[in-house]
Amino acid sequence: MFSRMKGLLGKRSLAAGDGLLIRPAPSVHTFFMRFPIDVVFLSRKGEVMKVAADVGPWRVRSCRHAYAVLELPAGEAKKRGVAAGNRLEAEELALP
Repeated sequence: MFSRMKGLLGKRSLAAGDGLLIRPAPSVHTFFMRFPIDVVFLSRKGEVMKVAADVGPWRVRSCRHAYAVLELPAGEAKKRGVAAGNRLEAEELALP
C-alpha cells in the first residue's frame, strides 16, 4: 500500500521511455511532486480509458472504473500516440 501511495514522490525526474505502473489505482495525486507527468488510466485488459496529459504538481486525477495507472514523463503519451481506446499489451504491463 505504501509503495502505491509513494509512486514517484521524492524523485527529481522520470527519464524518457521510463514509466511507473500502479495497480490497483483508479486515481492518483501529484502532491509534493517536483515535475509534471502524463497519467494513463487502464482497464484490467490494458485498454487506455483516459489520458491526463502534463499533470503538474498538486493535482488529482481519476478515472471511474480504471484498474491501473501508468505514469509517464510529461509529453510521452502524445509522443508515443497513446490515446483513449488504444490497447497496451498485458504482457508489457504485467496486468493480471
